Amino acid sequence: MNKLQANICLICVTLLWSTEVIIFACIPDNVVPFATTAITNLIGAALLFLFFFKRIRAEIKAGGKKLLLRILLLSVLNCAYNVMYLYGLKTFDVSTGAFTISMTGVILPVLLFMGKKKVQKKTWFSAGMVFAGILVSYISKIGHINPFGLLMIVGGCVIRAVYIIKLNDYAREHDPVSLSAFISLLVGVYSFIIWLCMQPATFAAIEWNSQIIASLFIYAYFIVALAQTLNIFAQRRASAASSTIIYSLEIVFSLIWGMIMPESMVERVTPDIFMMLGVVFILLGNMSEIIDFSHFKFLKKGREKIG
Repeated sequence: MNKLQANICLICVTLLWSTEVIIFACIPDNVVPFATTAITNLIGAALLFLFFFKRIRAEIKAGGKKLLLRILLLSVLNCAYNVMYLYGLKTFDVSTGAFTISMTGVILPVLLFMGKKKVQKKTWFSAGMVFAGILVSYISKIGHINPFGLLMIVGGCVIRAVYIIKLNDYAREHDPVSLSAFISLLVGVYSFIIWLCMQPATFAAIEWNSQIIASLFIYAYFIVALAQTLNIFAQRRASAASSTIIYSLEIVFSLIWGMIMPESMVERVTPDIFMMLGVVFILLGNMSEIIDFSHFKFLKKGREKIG
């Protein structure tokens, strides 16, 4: 997988992630969010262990204690930022919350710079475009932003940025399927413990029906097992910074779903001018990060030589 293929893979992963709003809409509000996280991650882990057991066992033998410690760190970070998002998003509408989560793309280059890692000029420009998109989307809703919710989401973005940096490093050394399987397993366990504390009845508290069961299995397969594993594969070739910028496309896909899907499935989104401008800035940021402008320089030099 080359860098271009990795970026295309990340776009596909982001598209899959954006469908979360559709799947979650099929799960009743009385199902505790931690229940959804626990069940889907445990199912996703079970699927990966079932089909790739020999591969995972071989990776455990090769990676040993170092692999297990890294998986423990990744799963704690993963669970931490998801919990913070969970509480923060309760104070935002769907579109504003999605824009705010894109803050990870702004924070990550700063963390890389603080860690004395090289950050390309185009990445700074892309991060600036994403930040501008977020700020513009706030203009019409600035008076409705909850400070606590904003703090929780920004804090979650910081933790997610650290997670992506670590995942990017570890994905180059370990088998992506094994990392995905163990991260899903531990996130599922952590979420189940929180769910148990919040709702001791756990599984018995859910009013099971075919829709809930189908939604949970679809989420477990496409979002947890497939998208997460593809993401880790792509991380082996893509940089942490470019990955995070591409993740910001999720807001674009989410807005499209909110505009075209029926209200019975997804909360209707009617974008205003500021929201559309925000999307334009985010698209510009992604284009500047994904497109390799060195090819254009090469073509320009070629024309000068021919001339």
